[in-house]
Amino acid sequence: MGSVDLTPGMKLASTVCATEVIIVRPPSGPVDVACGGAVMAPADDAPEEGARGALDGAHAEGTLLGKRYVHEDSGLELLCTKPGEGSLAVGGVALPLKEAKPLPSSD
Repeated sequence: MGSVDLTPGMKLASTVCATEVIIVRPPSGPVDVACGGAVMAPADDAPEEGARGALDGAHAEGTLLGKRYVHEDSGLELLCTKPGEGSLAVGGVALPLKEAKPLPSSD
């Protein structure tokens, strides 16, 4: 999928589980976004539940609804809109949850 331009608001779906994400911030260059060990597809092109591939057990940490995932090197930021069993990765490296910024104290 690296040839597809990832743009803000674009929806991606896993080809091996129920995970769906929206691009919040696109990457600075081409990247392959994977879930469950398989490259994700634009949501309109994703296979139906019965036609999905096999989930890679090494990439089965799961995704959490409403959480943001980031790839610091490329600037990519994703928002999970539908949770699933697969974990998100770019270049084989798992994407961490985006940490909330602490609020300033009101002293």
